[in-house]
Amino acid sequence: MSYLEYNVKRVPSGLSKVLHLNWPLILLICAVASFGFLMLYSVAGGSMTPWVEPQMKRFALGMVAMFIVAFVPIWFWRNVATLGYLVAMALLVAVEFVGVVGMGAQRWIDLGFMRLQPSELMKITLIMLLAAYYDVLDIKKVSRPLWVAIPVGLILLPVFLVLKQPDLGTSILLTAGGGVVMFAAGVHWLYFAVVIAAGVALVAAVFYSRGTDWQLLKDYQFRRIDTFLNPENDPLGAGYHITQSKIALGSGGWTGRGFMEGTQSRLNFLPEKHTDFIFTTLAEEFGFLGGVSLLILYGLIIAFCLISAMRAKDRFSGLLIVGIAATFFFFFAVNMAMVMGLAPVVGVPLPLVSYGGSAMLVLMVGFGLVQSAHIHRPR
Repeated sequence: MSYLEYNVKRVPSGLSKVLHLNWPLILLICAVASFGFLMLYSVAGGSMTPWVEPQMKRFALGMVAMFIVAFVPIWFWRNVATLGYLVAMALLVAVEFVGVVGMGAQRWIDLGFMRLQPSELMKITLIMLLAAYYDVLDIKKVSRPLWVAIPVGLILLPVFLVLKQPDLGTSILLTAGGGVVMFAAGVHWLYFAVVIAAGVALVAAVFYSRGTDWQLLKDYQFRRIDTFLNPENDPLGAGYHITQSKIALGSGGWTGRGFMEGTQSRLNFLPEKHTDFIFTTLAEEFGFLGGVSLLILYGLIIAFCLISAMRAKDRFSGLLIVGIAATFFFFFAVNMAMVMGLAPVVGVPLPLVSYGGSAMLVLMVGFGLVQSAHIHRPR
């Protein structure tokens, strides 16, 4: 019996897969989602409607999706990675023609029972395709220009379509997640140095293009940058969101005002309190300790993902888990930096906490892939 045959026979099957699930990771995910339910209940004034009940149903659906994905062998997901990417690309193109417009952006496709945001799906399918690409690529070719250009193109195609919606936040997450997979695969650091230098040049070009015929960003995106740099210039206009967010964060102190006692959210001073700015509600009601507690849960989720990545026996599984963990990290890091005034407001929700359907379901599918790699690794 060969080593491969021996290890394949040692992969769990049937009901034994349940025992091999990464249960600490599941419990941590449920704990974070519970934070979300608690805060949505608070911002609704002590009511299960209009946000808590739908969010619980979405989370339950997400858990079902996670278990289904987890029990399917990881090599199946490797084989359908290209198909998944193509489907997500087709949906992104479809948004251009039949997409639903909301809050000045065209990002969703109305499926009747829910609004699907294809850019969220792309976050996972892009990671899958890049992991599959580097799984078959000879390690000696990883840093050669031609073989670097291919994954760069795979990243830039969806980024271009997402920027047209426009959705700067998701574009950043797609680029960052794809970049982490490339770095983990062994692409030489000089490529990343060039990208960073190009990024600095692009930022300079963005500012220089303002007010010209070739302006690179929308006017509202420039207003967000102005607000980020100096929100006090327009505290009742463009700077209102971040000003109220900072007030809520500061008023929470160490232990917070108490559950459902936050004045900024209860008196509706805080906009988007159930979506992008829900962390400020948590910090106001539970203070610094509440915010740190959520951060610890997030950190533990990433830690368990990375442990699974290090234990993976194949390149695809390891890169896939690292990519999903990185995407999850950028999700909450960008959101928290945004509401604290450390980054421009780019419309990134707080994962598993903010109210929303597409982002939660896609994240749960991503964790299902992590579980699939964990369950089906040879033991």
